[in-house]
Amino acid sequence: MTIENVKKEDVLALKVEGRVDTTTAPMFEDEIKKNIEGIKELVIDLEKMDYISSAGLRVLLSAQKIMDKQGKMKVKNVNENIMDIFEITGFDTILTIE
Repeated sequence: MTIENVKKEDVLALKVEGRVDTTTAPMFEDEIKKNIEGIKELVIDLEKMDYISSAGLRVLLSAQKIMDKQGKMKVKNVNENIMDIFEITGFDTILTIE
């Protein structure tokens, strides 16, 4: 997994590539937590994400809860496989997906 981080004023954009699973989810969580303070908008681009496990879903849910208090979060460029996971788990109703 690789994460490209672009921060402009109070907007944080993360491009996640590869697999977010039990091994890589802690790195994903750390990247969010170390950059989220003062952020009003969090954009997570999943165009190149291949797989997300329940550990990765937990990270997204945690980020959503933080952003509910301080701004907004959106997930974009979700491919068909990841969208299937979101729909099966109900995350399509929790997350703002573009």
